[in-house]
Amino acid sequence: MEVLFEDNHSIVVVKPAGMPIQSDLTGDPSLLEELKNFLREKYHKPGEAFVGLVHRLDRPVGGVVVFAKTSKGAARLSEQFRAHEVEKTYWALVEGTPSEKTGQVIQYIEKNKRLNRARGFDRPRHGAKYAELSYRVLKSDSDQSLIEIKPKTGRSHQIRLAMSTLSCPIIGDIKYGARQPLKDRTIALFAQTLTFRTVVGNEPVTITAQPGWKFN
Repeated sequence: MEVLFEDNHSIVVVKPAGMPIQSDLTGDPSLLEELKNFLREKYHKPGEAFVGLVHRLDRPVGGVVVFAKTSKGAARLSEQFRAHEVEKTYWALVEGTPSEKTGQVIQYIEKNKRLNRARGFDRPRHGAKYAELSYRVLKSDSDQSLIEIKPKTGRSHQIRLAMSTLSCPIIGDIKYGARQPLKDRTIALFAQTLTFRTVVGNEPVTITAQPGWKFN
């Protein structure tokens, strides 16, 4: 367990790409259960440790995740996410290069839960949710680009759909147009930085980690 930050009410860890954040139909080990076991052993708790899930990353995505350690922490952190007060930065390796090196992607996203896939529309549509992000190209060559992405909303598959809309699907993300999958079924998208406020003291905390992959 790679712990980046911990206080009485919260803990920030790195989610490995490919691991579900909570139990799913596969029955594979989840980050939530691993963290509960980690805290129970660390603090010698006789019963199950409390861990509150306050935000999510898709299974093929790795990166920084904050969990609550108390019910008070869960309520306060969840409210920060609902109010869009948490700042998130992602890095993505994508195929090709966007025509604009910096920009915004604004869409109205509709999620098909059966297919676990999102569709984006340019205009408001019944059942579709507003989604906005900004991006900038950090590095690029003839084949791929490293892109920094800052979502202003937290819609499911928002970043993956946005990169596909720019004709630059995330490497490995065959669901959204990548040429081929990665061997471990992960994608080259990483939650690199998370900024939130502590539950007690309301102090800003910025946590950063680096992906296992690199721009070639």
